[in-house]
Amino acid sequence: MSKRIFNTFLILGFTALLILCGTTYIPRFISAANTSGSRKLPIYCVETDKPQISLSFDSAWGNEYTQTILDILAAHDVKATFFMTGQWVDSYPEEVVKIYEAGHDLGNHSQSHPYMSQLEEAEQVQELMNVHNKVKQLTGHDMFLFRAPYGDYNDQVISCANENGYYPIQWDIDSLDWKDYGAQDIIQRITENEKLGNGSIILCHNGAKYITDALDTVITTLQDKGYEFVPISQLIYKDHYSINHEGRQIPETDS
Repeated sequence: MSKRIFNTFLILGFTALLILCGTTYIPRFISAANTSGSRKLPIYCVETDKPQISLSFDSAWGNEYTQTILDILAAHDVKATFFMTGQWVDSYPEEVVKIYEAGHDLGNHSQSHPYMSQLEEAEQVQELMNVHNKVKQLTGHDMFLFRAPYGDYNDQVISCANENGYYPIQWDIDSLDWKDYGAQDIIQRITENEKLGNGSIILCHNGAKYITDALDTVITTLQDKGYEFVPISQLIYKDHYSINHEGRQIPETDS
């Protein structure tokens, strides 16, 4: 065999080895990179084949629109999730009971609405458990859904919530109702949102100026699109799940 032919075989063999290594090892490295070293995330939305979505209301300031919101929800037989601060619970304990007795989720929104990531671990626990115990005393219900104020979190906030029996919940549809742009703006931001889909979680506020003007149309429009409203406690998976880089909760399979 000539030297030229030998070199040719050597090059072809080396090329084949590179291709084999690439197809065998590179996908494993990319797959591992998707999970290794990533920050802990709350649940932004849920992977599901069911056309189900959740309405949620952060309750931190004011109460003038709460009853109207409850009336609209009742008229459409829709159950929602209310994330309440301890300060709001202190100010409106009768409303807390009313929301609970109407069949809506009660969620934890911290005691005093701080930036949770700026607190020490002991302070985070206190922010969680103060309001937890207040709601437990009022209703007998042990809350297990937590939304961090301002959507602010880090790994420690997520771990603290988990260790205290809470599922951290975020959102993938933001109404921006607190900016007071008007009812039509709220309706459009929710019903025409490009992220809207099965498993979406919608963020609203019970104290937003135009929320009651928008809510009826939001509900009917989304129902006409084929969506069913369920509280977050029914939307999420309680165990055997993962959360991908988008914050989408994905059920584990036995495959």
